[in-house]
Amino acid sequence: MPDPILLEINDGVALVTLNRPDKLNALNYALIDRLMTALDAIETDANVRAVILTGAGERAFSAGADIHEFSDSVRQGRDTSVQSFVRRGQAMTARLEALRKPVIAAVNGLAFGGGCEITEAAHLAVASEAASFAKPEINLGMPPTFGGTQRLPRLAGRKRALELLLTGDRFSPQRALEIGLVNAVVPHDELLPAARELANRIIRHSPLAVGGIITAVTRGLNMGIAEGLQVESEQFAALVPSHDLGEGIAAWTARRTPNYAGR
Repeated sequence: MPDPILLEINDGVALVTLNRPDKLNALNYALIDRLMTALDAIETDANVRAVILTGAGERAFSAGADIHEFSDSVRQGRDTSVQSFVRRGQAMTARLEALRKPVIAAVNGLAFGGGCEITEAAHLAVASEAASFAKPEINLGMPPTFGGTQRLPRLAGRKRALELLLTGDRFSPQRALEIGLVNAVVPHDELLPAARELANRIIRHSPLAVGGIITAVTRGLNMGIAEGLQVESEQFAALVPSHDLGEGIAAWTARRTPNYAGR
């Protein structure tokens, strides 16, 4: 069987590809587990400063969960389906969201169900003009289970999210841009270059500062403002003894390009 996840690292950027093109990159358990392993390796690899996540083939980013597989879990009952399916998928999107290196979803085609939830969890997203989005779980008689009922309202607002969640209707990349699900829509053949250009605009900065910002924003969204400000303060305090903060200040004073070490 081919590896369900492809990983390529170049110039500080890890390109992670969901690799089940014959199944529209549906998220079966093996793919999810393999993605989690890849993210663990990426997080500890000092040579990786950013991640681009995309789908193999020309048709799909990911069409969502592998229905044939998770239906077997459903037939085995509540405990099995929650443990095998729901918790696995929620752990995947939480892992993407909490990674201290920026994750950019490069949405190259269908992003339905779990594929849309991956886009929601990614820190940033660029969509091809050929992309298409949907929250179709309602058509199966169920809610989204990989975080879609929580992240989409935070991105789009309650009423816009509920319209998409309750109808299951497809929506365009332009609509995804309007509601804050993606940062940009680009011609299809410019998708990966655009995602890489965005990554390069980020990785020129201190990796410690990048990680601190991601952590403060991700944790703060689920807190009140007072608690969020405390997280912000903690992330700054952790940088005070670092090389990067001293180097950033020295470079700014000398009007030169900083040489960050990430420590």
